[in-house]
Amino acid sequence: MKDPRFADYWRKNIRLIWILLIIWGFVSLVCGIILVKPLNTITIGSVPLGFWIAQQGSIWVFVALIFFYAWRMDRIDHKYRLDSDDDSGGDPDQ
Repeated sequence: MKDPRFADYWRKNIRLIWILLIIWGFVSLVCGIILVKPLNTITIGSVPLGFWIAQQGSIWVFVALIFFYAWRMDRIDHKYRLDSDDDSGGDPDQ
């Protein structure tokens, strides 16, 4: 029988993934495509914000979300004692 803490662990993992995908989708789709004209009224240096988000911003947000995911999952792994130091290798079936 599986330990119930693994169900909670995976629930938190999947929830975090969904939240980060929604943020990335919002930035890339909504800010980069749908709201590009209103955002173009704001400039970064001499570049319109909507253009910058469509060309660079969504990529930078994606990279930041990857680092955030790694940091947050490290904390969740530690909370559930699934660190890389764990002898079981993090396999929930052991």
